[in-house]
Amino acid sequence: MIIEPKDLKGILPPKSRLMGLDLGTKTIGLALSDTGLTIASPYQTIKRTKFTQDARDLLAMAEKEGAGGFVLGLPLNMDGSEGPRCQSTRQFAKNLEEKTALPITFWDERMSTMAVTRTLIEADRSRARRKQLVDKMAASYILQGALDWLKNH
Repeated sequence: MIIEPKDLKGILPPKSRLMGLDLGTKTIGLALSDTGLTIASPYQTIKRTKFTQDARDLLAMAEKEGAGGFVLGLPLNMDGSEGPRCQSTRQFAKNLEEKTALPITFWDERMSTMAVTRTLIEADRSRARRKQLVDKMAASYILQGALDWLKNH
């Protein structure tokens, strides 16, 4: 079911985690929260294939890690409007919703990749290493934003 972020706390089973997703055209960055829903950590990056296989992989990881829901980064335009990438993300969520009872919510991901890339550059990571890390770190950045909001609301 696709829900608003404010409804997550009331739906998640106790001691479950949230899985954050940064949907790219070629990869999906993944992050996991702790069971206290306080800290997001980069988990991994998977190469996108067909939706059915991607969903199967995501749901298997969610089950293995005890995830009780998904937070998908919503790539809004800088003015807050929705473009084609938002439509693609919403369609991915709608398709995923048909394959799982886990709740799915969206979180504004504006500037997440830029912020993570800047951090990696400041940490003097090579371009190749940044490419390996950026998607899962962006997913962590997105998920952390949602967790911080949940904690304060």
